Amino acid sequence: MMPNIDPRAMKAMMAKMGIKTTEIDASRIVIECPDREIVIESPQVTMIEAQGTVSFQVAGHVTERQKDVSVEITDDDIRLVSEKTGVSDLDRVRKALEESKGDIAQAIVALTEGS
Repeated sequence: MMPNIDPRAMKAMMAKMGIKTTEIDASRIVIECPDREIVIESPQVTMIEAQGTVSFQVAGHVTERQKDVSVEITDDDIRLVSEKTGVSDLDRVRKALEESKGDIAQAIVALTEGS
C-alpha cells in the first residue's frame, strides 16, 4: 500500500480503474513442481481481477518439501549398462541404476570406477 492514503480511497481509485480485489479464505496453498512442493501455511490470499486477467497475491509461512521421484528402470536399461560395463551381475547393475535415479551414463561410470 502507498503511505498516507485512506484504504477506502484506495479501493475507490482501484474500482474506477476497473481493478477488483477479493480476499480468499484459504487454509493452505500447495504449489506442485516436478521435484518439490512449495507449501504456504496460514496464507493471506487476494484475488485481483484487472483488464480481463485474474492474478493472485499470496503471503504466508513458506516451506518446501522434496518429492519422491520414482524412476522406471527397464530391462533394456539393465541390459545396456551390463553390456557397456561388462558387469554380468544384473542385481548390481539394477542397484547402480536405482542409485543414479535411472541415469544410464552415471550408472556406467559408477560401475566402471567400482571395478
